[in-house]
Order: sequence, then C-alpha cells, then structure tokens
Amino acid sequence: MILGLLMLFGYCFMMWLIFFKLKLAKFGIPQAVIGVFVGVHLLIIFLIGLRFMAPLATEARVIQHTIQLTPRLSQPTLLMAVLVEPNVQVKKGQPLFQFDRRSYEYQVKQLEAQLAKAKQNVLVMKIDIEVARQKVNKNKAHLEFAKYQQALSANLAKQGAGPEEDAQKWAAQVAADTAAIKEAQAEEQRAILNYTSEINGVNTTVATVQAELEQARFYLDNTLMVAPEDGYIINLQARPGMVAGDYRIGAIATFVCDADRYLLAQFFQENLKYVKPGQDVETAIDLYPGQIFTGKVLAIWQGSGAGQMLPSGVLPNFQAVPTDRPQGQFAVAIKLDDPVQANFPIGTQGRAAIYANPESWFVPLRKILLRAYSWFNWIYPFSG
Repeated sequence: MILGLLMLFGYCFMMWLIFFKLKLAKFGIPQAVIGVFVGVHLLIIFLIGLRFMAPLATEARVIQHTIQLTPRLSQPTLLMAVLVEPNVQVKKGQPLFQFDRRSYEYQVKQLEAQLAKAKQNVLVMKIDIEVARQKVNKNKAHLEFAKYQQALSANLAKQGAGPEEDAQKWAAQVAADTAAIKEAQAEEQRAILNYTSEINGVNTTVATVQAELEQARFYLDNTLMVAPEDGYIINLQARPGMVAGDYRIGAIATFVCDADRYLLAQFFQENLKYVKPGQDVETAIDLYPGQIFTGKVLAIWQGSGAGQMLPSGVLPNFQAVPTDRPQGQFAVAIKLDDPVQANFPIGTQGRAAIYANPESWFVPLRKILLRAYSWFNWIYPFSG
C-alpha cells in the first residue's frame, strides 16, 4: 500500500512537472486520459512485478526449538538446588537441577538386597530339587518295606499263625506310602519348575528384581537433571524447596536450543508462485536497525490449519467469507547466512524479501524499499 502511494505520488509529480511547471507539453483531455491510462498500468506492472519477482513477507520471526524440562521422577520430590543461571549458555550434559536423592537411594539399596536374596534363592531351589528326590527315594523304600510286611502278614494270617489285623494294617500302610510317593514326586516337579523358570537364561524372580532395580537406578539418575543439548533457559522460576515429579506439576522450565534456528516468514499464497528452495533472501531485523542480513530459502510450508478438519459428529457449515477477514498465508523457512546465529534470539522479528528472479529489474527496487524499512526502524515505532 505504501509503495503504491509513493509510486502514485511520484507519477503525479512527474505529470505536474511536465504539463504545468515546465510546460513541456500542452495539457488537455486526450493527455489526461492517456496519462491516467499509462499511470494505472505502470502502477499495476510495478506492483505485480514486485509481488511475484521479489515478494515481501508480511511478518518474519526467528524460530528456535525448545524443550520442556519435565522431571521424570516416580514420586513428588523436593528440589534441592538450582545449578543454572537464566540467560546463561550451557553445554549438553551440564547439570541444571538437583532433586532430593535420599528416597531413591534407599529404594536402590533395598532392591540390591532383594536381588542378592533372589540369587541366593536360586541356589536354594537347586538344593530343593535334590531334597525332593531324596524324599521320593525314601518313600519308595517305605513302600517296599510295607509291601513286604503286607505279604508276610497276609501269609501268616492265612496259615493261622498271625492276626488278620496286621495284614489290614500293612495294606493301609502300602496305600499311604503310595500316596506319599506321588506327593513327593509332585514336590520334586514343582522344585524343578521353580528352578528352571527362566527368561533369556536368567531366573524369572531374579530378572524381575533386576528390572525393578534398573528402574530405581533410572529414577535415581534423574534426580540430577542435565542440559539435553547446547542452549539456555530464559524464564527460570524454579526455586529450591519446590516439589516436582510424578503428577505434582509439569515442566519446570523451558530450554531454548541453539541448534537449527531459522527465520519463519509469512507470505500471501499467490506471492509464492515462483519461490523455490535455495533462492536468495534478504532480511531486515528490527533488533538491528539499518542492517540487512542475507540467507537462503530452506523450505516452503505449503499448508495451514485453515484446511484441517477434525473428526466430528457435526457436519461442517460453509458460509461466505467476510471481505474483512484476513487472507490465508503460507510460511517459508529461511536459513540466515550469519556465522554467529546467537545474534538472532528466539522471537526476533522483522521483514524478509525473496528474490525469485535475481536478474529482474524489480529486485533493486525491492532492495531499496527493504533498506528504507530497516533504516526507518531507528525512529519507528514512536515509543519516546
């Protein structure tokens, strides 16, 4: 809009200079019609050329990846120390927060004792198998003796040399010893199953305790929260004495990553007709009035939430779009060439121009306008 007004003002000034000031030509109705016709077409050509050969972003912001620092602890835990300062660069692995370790250390020691006991129980299970086998052999010997006594008592009773009750008593003993053998054999089988219950060559009881111990050590290690990568924390509100972990609260800080930052610029969709990845870009950053930074187009985000429809039981209702409704835009990711990327902190805003055709004579005009915007940032906005 501003560019169009400037061009219109310049054209009107030129017409006034030619026909009224210098009087190089006579002004009449034909000259007026031709002047308006030529002026309108020149204005349209300039606007179309600028919009498609050197499109300008309506808004551009520096985007950095962020990580929500959420304590991965199994229970509400006291924050003992904050080991990082806000807005101070830290390296990957550098300690940030220290939580109370005591309850997790106690749990680790308890599970270490249970693991030692479980390993010892495996040896006991092996001995239980031998005990069960000896019990089976013992009951078999008792059965053989009972059968011998039963046969002897029955023979004596048949000859009238012994009471019938002895034969019946030993018959009952044979039945009891037979049942005892079956019971001992079942105990032997149970001991074998307990001893041979394994997963990947490890007794299941031992494996269970080992898994619980590893999880306890995992939580113990998490009592010291470290930087996930190079970066910094801006809004640091966590203080010693607060309780975090489990479901007490969510993230306690936002970690801003240094790597892979980029400029995300918004363009009207029709202006991206000739834009492709790799094309040259110039940006005017509001943080640096009077300076221009170069870059390259990384990617064109050809899509927006306006085209997304969520699963619902309600039918969509389509209506005419109001004329005052803002037109939908697409975003373009831009990689700045500056070697010191830290010069562009997260959220830094400005304007960006893409030169879809560097050979076009519209490019110098766009460069002039972009630099005018950058220099104008010295005095605008008027904040006093």
